[in-house]
Order: sequence, then C-alpha cells, then structure tokens
Amino acid sequence: MPQPAPQPVRTHLPPGNGSPATASPRPAATLAVTSAATAVALMTYTAPMITLADTAASLHTGLSAQAWLLNGTPLGLAALLLVAGSLADDYGRRRAFVLGTALLAVTTALGALATNTLLFTLARIAQGAASAAILAASLGLLVHAFPSPAGRVRATGVWGAFVSGGIALGPVVAGAVTDLADWRWAYGVLALATAVVAVLAPRALTESRSPRGGRPDLPGALTLGLALVALLAALTLGRDGWLRAPVGALLVTAAVLLAAFAAIERRTRTPMIDLTLLRRPLFLASTAGAFFTGLAVVALFSYVPTLVQHTMGVTAMGTAGLFVLWSGTSFVVALQARRLAGRVSPRHQLAAGFVLHAVAVATMLGAAGSGDWTRLLPGLVVSGAGSGLLNAALPLLAVDSVPTDRAAMGSGANNTSRYIGSAAGVALMIAVATSTGTTRHALDRGTNAVLVVSAALALAAAALLLVLRERRAPAAD
Repeated sequence: MPQPAPQPVRTHLPPGNGSPATASPRPAATLAVTSAATAVALMTYTAPMITLADTAASLHTGLSAQAWLLNGTPLGLAALLLVAGSLADDYGRRRAFVLGTALLAVTTALGALATNTLLFTLARIAQGAASAAILAASLGLLVHAFPSPAGRVRATGVWGAFVSGGIALGPVVAGAVTDLADWRWAYGVLALATAVVAVLAPRALTESRSPRGGRPDLPGALTLGLALVALLAALTLGRDGWLRAPVGALLVTAAVLLAAFAAIERRTRTPMIDLTLLRRPLFLASTAGAFFTGLAVVALFSYVPTLVQHTMGVTAMGTAGLFVLWSGTSFVVALQARRLAGRVSPRHQLAAGFVLHAVAVATMLGAAGSGDWTRLLPGLVVSGAGSGLLNAALPLLAVDSVPTDRAAMGSGANNTSRYIGSAAGVALMIAVATSTGTTRHALDRGTNAVLVVSAALALAAAALLLVLRERRAPAAD
C-alpha cells in the first residue's frame, strides 16, 4: 500500500558542530559518491570468490581455515551494520561515511600486505567493519539529499543497482588483475579505488544527523556487536560440526548477549533501535525480506562458483563471467525497477523477486549432474531479474519502515539481517550439499537438494511478505 509522506526532519547540524546550518545537500553528488563507495565495498566483499585458491596457496592456509578467508568481511559487516547505522544517525552520517571509506582503503591495503592467514582474516574483518559504516550511512545520506518520495525511489533504486554492480565487478576485476600480476595487486587496486572515493566524499556530502537528544546508546552498541560476532563465529565454525563445544559456547554467549541487549534497549532513553518497531508489519517485512535474501539467494550464489568449478570444470574467469550474467541482469533490473513506483509496493516487489528466484532455481535442477554449464544460463538470467527487484526494493523499504531521522539505523538493521541470513544460509547449503557424501555422484544429489532448499525458502519468504501488510487506520466517523 502507498506509504505516508515522510515528515520534515532537522537534517543539518546546528552552527558550531562542524557544518553550517545553511548548507544544502547536493543530490547528484551524494548519489554518485555513495553509489561508488557501495560498489567498491561489494567488490571487496566478492573478490575472494575468484582469488581464494591463490590466496590460500600464498598464505599456506589449510582447507578448514579457508572459510575464514571468505567469511571475514561478512562477519565484520553483520556484527557492525546496525551499530554503525545507529551511531551514524547520532554522530553524523557524513562523518561515519568518510571514516568508513578511509578505513576500507587502509584495511584493504593491509590485506594485500598480509603474510599469514590470521593477518589476512583480521584485515577482512576490519574491511567488513568499514563497509558497514559505508552501507549504513549511505542510505541516511540519500534520505537527507532526496526528501521527496519520488526522488527517494529513484535514488534508492540506483543505489540498489550499484549493490548488484559491485557484486558483479568484484570477481571480474580481482580475477583479471590476478591473471596479470598477483592476487595482492587485486586488493591494491580496490584499496586505491576506495581511497579516491574517500578523498572526494568530504566535498560532495553534507552532514546530517538525528535530532534526538541524549547520549548515543554505546552500551547497546557494544552488547549487540559482541552478540553478532559470537553468532556469526558460531555459524562459521559450525560448518565443521555443530555438536562441538566451541560452537555451543558461542551460541549460548550470543543468546545471553542478545537478551542483555533487549534489556538495555528497554531502559535507555535513546535506544539504538526502538524495539516497538518489531510490532510494525512494515519493519518486519523489511527485516524478513533482507534475511531471506541472504538465506535463499546470496547463500546460493556464494555456493554456485564452487559448483561450476568442481562439477563442470569451468575456469575461474569463466565462473566470474557466469556470475556477471546473474549480477549484471540484477543491475539492469534494479535500475529500471523505479518505474514500478506507485504501481507496485516495495513489499509486493520483494515477493515477486523471491518467486522469480524460486522459478529460476527450478530450471537449474540436474545441471550439476549433466556437466553442461549452459544449463545454468536461463536460471541465472531469471534469478538475476528477481535479485534486481530485491535490491531495488530492500533499501527503499529499509528507510520507509523507520522514522525518517533514523534512516541509517533502518539501513543497518536491514543489511544486518541480510548478512546474518547469508552466513546462516551458506552453513545450511554446505550441510545439505555434503549430507549425502562427498563422492561426485553424491555431490550431484546434494546440489539438487541445495537448489530445492533455496527455492522452498524463497517461496516461504514470498508468502510471509504477502501476509506482513500494514494495518489500515480506522475510518473517522
């Protein structure tokens, strides 16, 4: 259903806080800089999908430890997205964004210089933390720069398209640079690109923050951050066995910390997240849509590169090309999705995206056993279209489902759900794929099972989103 127009909100800092009260946002520059930074952050996220083998060989990383080379950035992202969004609202969104881009440039360069698995993993976690500040602050900056509903639809659609673009370009750029030089140079190139954005950002962006008073909720931020670190670490370690003591201890720790976080939020005057939002169907739809996007879609396409290389004999760059077909289609559809504004609500757009993904996955059944990579092409295009609808609708729903002055927090909550879903989904996909054994024939059956699970989760998400609709206000007498 159409959303109510956003209420005016004080978006400029008062005199003396580092930004003149009369400063006006520059919409085009804001959109360009935030989209560019978002694309680079996602390129950094997906680069290891292609460079993993070279990186592991160079760092002498064992097979079981290679999961950390991939999951360092998702861990940092999921742990700090909501925290970064809330702090950006309170301390300044431009400040958080500029700090995030500078830190991403530095930590990506440190990853290129890492001499062992531990140092590279720590650099990847720090990259995730920096990317969290970028992703969370970006939507807050866009809400400030595009106050009208029509402008916001266009801006969030472009921003969502650059999410897909970054996912597409990461493996291609990393693979091309690695072929020409070395995997370390791939991270050097990404660090340089991020540094350029960090230099441009202060001049292009106007500061804004939440007008609420009181101190920022630092105890809540610390408690939630630690809870999410424990949860994501448990999901990663669980892939080697869920009944081990460290996994159980981490899950219990996460549960205790989340309970403590809820208690803190109920008592503090300026909570990091207003828990009453959990009673709003639109906020639940935003959070659930993001979670199932990670669980059913992102997790599957984190597994697809392994599928096509190990069961179909496709090269690393060939795999990157197939990945571009999926994410490139997503990019194009996300850019065009703004034409649906006013005719299709973001909630229904999400439901349609999940249905398209389920249909696409059904066309991929049996592809692994056939050994023919062309069997994947129709599904990649259709799923890419569905992903484009998801990437266009999620950022819009994230900011529409929360008060306007808490847009960065809404973005953080939405993206936190996505990356927690992704971490849980990858663990689920690996468990399902290997449940029938590790022989070639068993992996073929396991792959089909993974596809069925992904499709079922997508259909469940679509059904849930159709149920979660805002209640109509009672008619006046």
